[in-house]
Amino acid sequence: MSLVVGLDVGTQSVKLVAYDPSLRRVVATHGQALELIAGDDGSREQEAQWWIDAIRACFAKLDPGLRARVIAVGVSGQQHGFVPVDAAGKVLAPAKLWCDTSTQLECDEIMAAAGGVQRSLELAGNPILAGYTASKLPWTHKHRPEVYQQLATIMLPHDYVNFWLTGERWMEYGDASGTGWLDVRTRQWSSSMLAATDPTRDLAACLPPLVEADASFVIAPTIADELGLPRNVRVSAGGGDNMMAAIGTGNVVAGVLSMSLGTSGTLFAYADQPVVSDSGSWAAFCSSTGGWLPLICTMNCTVATESVARAFGFSSRDGDAVMADTAPGAAGLVMLPFFNGERTPDMPNARASLHGLDMANLTRGNAYRAAMEGATYALRNGYDAWLTAGLHFDAIRLTGGGSHSAAWRQMVADIFELPVDVPAQAEGAAFGAALQALWAHDHANGGTAALADLAREHVLIEPGLSTRPDAKAAAAYRNTYGQFLRHLDAAVSFYANR
Repeated sequence: MSLVVGLDVGTQSVKLVAYDPSLRRVVATHGQALELIAGDDGSREQEAQWWIDAIRACFAKLDPGLRARVIAVGVSGQQHGFVPVDAAGKVLAPAKLWCDTSTQLECDEIMAAAGGVQRSLELAGNPILAGYTASKLPWTHKHRPEVYQQLATIMLPHDYVNFWLTGERWMEYGDASGTGWLDVRTRQWSSSMLAATDPTRDLAACLPPLVEADASFVIAPTIADELGLPRNVRVSAGGGDNMMAAIGTGNVVAGVLSMSLGTSGTLFAYADQPVVSDSGSWAAFCSSTGGWLPLICTMNCTVATESVARAFGFSSRDGDAVMADTAPGAAGLVMLPFFNGERTPDMPNARASLHGLDMANLTRGNAYRAAMEGATYALRNGYDAWLTAGLHFDAIRLTGGGSHSAAWRQMVADIFELPVDVPAQAEGAAFGAALQALWAHDHANGGTAALADLAREHVLIEPGLSTRPDAKAAAAYRNTYGQFLRHLDAAVSFYANR
């Protein structure tokens, strides 16, 4: 009758999933919305305290009887964020987030100091892109010098939540590889990339120790009491939201392709060795399972559909109905959905644009469809790089908020021309965190279960949500996708020197 809890600390909300492994059933799901501090310079920040308050609110909604049965907690967090913490554990400034593009200059400065993009790829397996944690350090040094001076520990969002839960400072390889400093080939910090970030300071001394994916720590007694949890609850290593979503969709063995349609859009796949792009076309990350997780991330997914819905005065929950009388291609409308700038391709200063307007096609249905298509085309563009590199997949496992839309599920199947399956547990990142917590708890108690075996046992597919490509629609999308790529080429040229 024991329960495990997964927490997903996202950009828009914190979600809590309580899972009963013996029944293979989620017994409770709760959420709490978060605010966002957005600046005209591309900055995107949140107060770390907001995450803690939201976690408290989620646990308060969980029945006390269920809380008393919890044995382990796992934390999924938005990747790349920078939480500056002093020696006493105090947060010194708002956390700069993954979608913050105000540090592009610092990205360029770090890579120049390292010897250029190719040298960065050689040193760590990844270039330093806008949003990655590394660029946030020199930005803080310039703009918040008093914070930089007091900085004792560099934490990612999920690291800080773990610190609050346990009083312990640590970092795991999956989320750490999104900083830009971890050499994903050797799974060690790159002293050269750290020196390129700040040659005057030993940044390695500010990084928490790295722990293995199955590590766990006992919850702090005061926090256990506050949340109404047993004092022997163990907190697993956790990981970035994409790493946890990989676990939650069963993407822990080679051959599975997962897609997350959230604020950002992501494609990721498991590998048992590093998968590094010679040109930096995708992120070469470690997984939070002991392996690796090649990943393609676009910074604008449900952001696009929600922005259009808001502009036309309806809720994105009604989006499928609004676009019901439209057809693939949105009557000629093509959107480049770069509301937050873009990472794939690397265009942090880009902005969204709508093309192909005529006297008849600018309707709310077509505009909404164009946003959905544009977000999906952007992911397909990244996926094409994997095809060129010789990677192949037989089906897609879909998660994230966009997976709730029947229209979007069918669109993904048609544009990628692959079958689409949806795990029964819709909150992939939170559920993945719960499964990692179950795995870590087992290992802490002498167990030897493989995570792949746990995933096969607990990650179930919802057959009623599966869909297959429609040949006629797929052909129509091929034409519009070609138009999207031509507009994208023009945008790359336009924003190249901005």
